[in-house]
Amino acid sequence: MARRGGDRRFNVFSLSFLDVMSCGFGAVVLIFLIINHRIDDEAQTLDSALLADLRKLDYQITQGEENIADLIRQLEERRERVDHVRQRVATVTTERERQLAAVETIDARTVAEQERIDALKAEVETREQEVKRLQAEEEATAGNSVREIKGEGDRQYLTGLFVGGRHVLIALDTSASMLDTTIVQVLRRRNMTRARQLAAPKWQRAKRTVEWLAAQLPLDGNFQIALFSTDVEFLLPSKTWHEAAHPTALDDALAELAERVPAGATNLDALIEAILAMSPRPDNVFLITDGLPTRGARPPRGATITGRERVRLFTAAARRVPKDLPINTILLPLEGDPQASSGYWGLAVRTGGTYMSPSEDWP
Repeated sequence: MARRGGDRRFNVFSLSFLDVMSCGFGAVVLIFLIINHRIDDEAQTLDSALLADLRKLDYQITQGEENIADLIRQLEERRERVDHVRQRVATVTTERERQLAAVETIDARTVAEQERIDALKAEVETREQEVKRLQAEEEATAGNSVREIKGEGDRQYLTGLFVGGRHVLIALDTSASMLDTTIVQVLRRRNMTRARQLAAPKWQRAKRTVEWLAAQLPLDGNFQIALFSTDVEFLLPSKTWHEAAHPTALDDALAELAERVPAGATNLDALIEAILAMSPRPDNVFLITDGLPTRGARPPRGATITGRERVRLFTAAARRVPKDLPINTILLPLEGDPQASSGYWGLAVRTGGTYMSPSEDWP
């Protein structure tokens, strides 16, 4: 018994030790739990603030990216505008250079035109001086005109037409074609009343031409007016000459002419025969017509006549005109007679006369 009691050993891991260890371990666990809970609370508090900051930063980043995209878009638009402006500048520069070149050309032309204008002004001044001289001469010789023609402006502007001579014959074509300038209108006017035929513009112009020529007759000369169509008729009594200075002869002839109506064909051969039969023979003939003859010495075979036949009739009549008898032709317009101009011009050249086809406002 004593041995058994004497053999008892000391055990470190006794119940009391374990209790102490358990208590200590529990205290450590309690402390850990307490500390961990506070850390979690603080972490949750810190995480909320950081999350707010993070969301704010994310929003700012998003906004920044949108702003950057908008800035990039604006930059591209500005670059496009810059390119467009550069192109415009290049175009304007090119156009400016072209305009400068054009201005230089215009300046050169302007200088040339100015020189031309100066030359024309000088010529106008010379012509004005010449006109004044001619007007002075006309005023000095105004008393030599048989009649005075009053109208708009200066009507005596045809050069080369000298109404002179001791015996002047004015021959007027009174055929139906003198009613108008076209064949259709001639046919229409032939069926109109006498009053409308007398008022035909072309016929009125022909009568004014006779009056204009009569006004230029020299006072010391003699005259006669012949009307020719199918036949020849002299306005003044018989075929003799009458003094231009006679107080009533010319007025009576023009009054008789005012009542005549164009009719019939154009017989130039009959006119030449009547001229050759006059005694003394005229030394200046003024022929007022509108085309080649449509009838000769022989009666026509048909109702119509061709252009070739008209040329043949004219040639036959023109051959009978003496070379020393000036034929001055005033050709009025008529369609469908292109050979008339050359024919009468050749007659004027051969006889030493003049040929003209005046403008519509003459005389």
